[in-house]
Amino acid sequence: MKPVVIAGVSGAIGSALAEAILRDYPECQLVGLCRHPDRAPTALHTHDRVSLLTWDAGDAATLDGMIGELESVIPARTGIDTLIYAAGVLHAEQMFPEKRLEDLSADAMARAFAVNATGFGLLVRALVPWLRHRELKRIAAVSAKVGSITDNRLGGWYAYRSSKAALNMLVRGLSVELPRRCKPVACVALHPGTTESALSEPFRQSLAQLKVHSPAQTADNLLAVLRGVDQDDNGRFLSWDGSELPW
Repeated sequence: MKPVVIAGVSGAIGSALAEAILRDYPECQLVGLCRHPDRAPTALHTHDRVSLLTWDAGDAATLDGMIGELESVIPARTGIDTLIYAAGVLHAEQMFPEKRLEDLSADAMARAFAVNATGFGLLVRALVPWLRHRELKRIAAVSAKVGSITDNRLGGWYAYRSSKAALNMLVRGLSVELPRRCKPVACVALHPGTTESALSEPFRQSLAQLKVHSPAQTADNLLAVLRGVDQDDNGRFLSWDGSELPW
């Protein structure tokens, strides 16, 4: 496996994915991107096959500096094998999923789109030079089932749902363009399932009736799906168990 880049590596799913990849691929070099590398798990800080670079999904100005550092760690001519976009925001200070239309906020919408969607598109744009080698590239955006327009029967959560739907559209658009420039490639959206994390913590009581995975379980599930993905799966929206989800 060529080098792997995980965006959002300090989060529950991102860090669990990093640890699983390092465990399963003993020769893989991993680059983790996050806003505060010092907050990434200690195991990643001390690992000799991990490089942690500063990057903020919601701040496009951080891209240039990160790309310069990446070139020094992994030259573009070496290429990357897999890009996993695990950055995301559901709630934050002054930001919480909307229960009704009156809760809608322009600032929350802008923040959700910046982190959940725009950051992904800009990161892929910046990494194109690393995707031009002739082996299969896998680009996986960690999305959410609630981003499915077809599946939305409950309403609410406007900012999160809309931004994840936008992320899904970016995946579909990239799945059309990238094969022309970086073939062979598989660009997919992945639903991780409900996972124990800071993102889901405020909803612990309402999740009691759902199947909830630990971050390690989620990482193993997503990697199992990714291992089976090839260029014929380009442009698909897949759940953690490998089943296909409606856009």
